[in-house]
Amino acid sequence: MLKTIPVNELEIGMYVDSIAVQNGNLKIKSRGRVTSDAAIAAMKKQGIVSLIIDLSKQLPKPEESLPQVEDVKDINISFADEIGKAAKLHDKGKILQRRLLQSVNKGLPIDIAIPKEFTTKLVSSINRNPNALLCMTKIREKDSYLLEHSLNVAILLANFASYLEMPDDEVQELALSGFLHDIGKIKVPDDILHKPGRLTDQEMVVMRDHVYFGVRVLEDMGIPERIIETISQHHERLDGYGYPEGARGDEIGLFGRMIAIVDTYDAITADRCYKAGMPSQKALKILHADTPIKYDQDLVEQFIKCIGVYPVGSLVKLSSEKIAVVIKQNDNHPLKPLVKVFYSVRSAHYLSPVEIDLLHSQYRVEKAVMASEFKLDFNRYFNESIAI
Repeated sequence: MLKTIPVNELEIGMYVDSIAVQNGNLKIKSRGRVTSDAAIAAMKKQGIVSLIIDLSKQLPKPEESLPQVEDVKDINISFADEIGKAAKLHDKGKILQRRLLQSVNKGLPIDIAIPKEFTTKLVSSINRNPNALLCMTKIREKDSYLLEHSLNVAILLANFASYLEMPDDEVQELALSGFLHDIGKIKVPDDILHKPGRLTDQEMVVMRDHVYFGVRVLEDMGIPERIIETISQHHERLDGYGYPEGARGDEIGLFGRMIAIVDTYDAITADRCYKAGMPSQKALKILHADTPIKYDQDLVEQFIKCIGVYPVGSLVKLSSEKIAVVIKQNDNHPLKPLVKVFYSVRSAHYLSPVEIDLLHSQYRVEKAVMASEFKLDFNRYFNESIAI
């Protein structure tokens, strides 16, 4: 049963079929249920006067209280039990990121409850076993950088905040900030966003505008000011040579300093359509070399300890002439992580994955390696043999 109502009477739980009257040019491409006050506010702001709702699909308005979230902080789950869940969650994150970017590009309203619910699940996975999602940040596709980068920043930032023993609400806030921090890049022309070389000064001005675009979208979504501030500072640097405001020193908050470090780390280690990512060790050296000029030295040093000498998900060559993926750090012995061996260099073939704790093994890590060095399709092998 369809009914036309003024937008001021729209409530959470109602199912919107289409726009009846509007003053702007917003088009609703698909029907859907209203799930938050922020979505209603966004529609009002876009000039919608009235809507056609389907009463047969209406749900009761939820109680005005925060959802109950199971406290899983103290539940420890093995890597093997969590990795399958983490892989599915990572895939869902990329799908959600794509939908958010498409909505922004079309000028459609975004319901903040959806990415907030997702990042809550992300933090829950980190609480159960952080190594699973950290491992997923190393599974990259060259053509999916924009989708994977924001998702990975959310994971790395939440893990960093947990490592620093920050309050749960701040961990959740930072995860959401990371997930949304590059949403404005969808407004940057593709020929600039994906240019395989150095940008001209004029192109750099356009690229830097992604921060302004993102802030405007976030304001329309009605998200808290502190999250917007964090996101607005992810390209600011302590020496004042960052952007968009050229903030310096104490003008950049703790969360802004943290997201700047994590954003840079993931960008350096990421594969792009025009360049291969650098090893984690190289990225950490670059960050450390830029302290305390660009980045907070204490935070960078804490981040290096959090990530580890051989980060979870990275590949290492052992003295046994085998390749392994790091699945857990040994905190007091950073050079002897828990690894999963999966490839023989000597025989040039894949092996059934076997866990080895190097703390109790005759073998040692010779060096960190990249899958490309051995022409390994590690993503496929990971999905077929590990993330199951």
